[in-house]
Amino acid sequence: MVAMDSAATSSTVSTTYTDHGELGRFAVVTIRRAAKLNTLDPPTIGALHAQALALHGDETLRGVVVTGAGDRAFIGGADIYTMVDLDADGAEAFITSLHEAIDAIRNIPVPVIARVNGYCLGAGLEVAAACDLRVACEDAVFGMPEVKVGMPSVIEAALLPRLIGWGRTAELVLLGENIGAGEALQIGLVERVVGRDQLDGAVQSWCAALLSAGPRAVRLQKALMRDWERLPLDQAVQAGIRRYRQSYGSDEPRSKLRNFVQRRRN
Repeated sequence: MVAMDSAATSSTVSTTYTDHGELGRFAVVTIRRAAKLNTLDPPTIGALHAQALALHGDETLRGVVVTGAGDRAFIGGADIYTMVDLDADGAEAFITSLHEAIDAIRNIPVPVIARVNGYCLGAGLEVAAACDLRVACEDAVFGMPEVKVGMPSVIEAALLPRLIGWGRTAELVLLGENIGAGEALQIGLVERVVGRDQLDGAVQSWCAALLSAGPRAVRLQKALMRDWERLPLDQAVQAGIRRYRQSYGSDEPRSKLRNFVQRRRN
């Protein structure tokens, strides 16, 4: 790690960079409403959307970490004080803006890691589901409690069956009950659970693995994963062939393979 500098800041969301010199850099996007469990109100949603979009065109970027300020919550959900007085039109506008912000995170062209440091509820779980990798501290709590307050779980909750299957999704969205980090790991909702004091180390180990890989290859792999989601199997295979060809549009595969062969010879 070379340095961390502020890149973009609002009153509720900040983006900082960790610079790794010629290897590139990582962005850390932090929701900063710790006193409100980092819940997402309209200004926070707008700032999150803008800062996620700003990362799309950064060619030096190797990965992104999304987290919440403080030690109580990743994101505690959408702001209930915003939702309590909405009418139908206002509800549609609010949930659409939330979807657009989460979708902007999901479409960042490099891997996005959710650093889950506490409550991960409702919209928070949808943000985590939109990330590519998820690591949680052992006392994190996950849930989709919307039905308990009179609304369905929507937008990026649609990603949950892909992660954990229909039955587990049904338990979360129909019953509205919370689960602990251990159960989240067991059902595939997160990839790793660690002690709170090991959370940053776990994130850094994933970042180190990304740095050791080919940057173009990682971007192509993420794009191909999106192809796999939307295409029938035979078309997904053909998409893979096209992405493989694209990888040889640069010297990255040849250079990496030569280095590998040289190490084997030595």
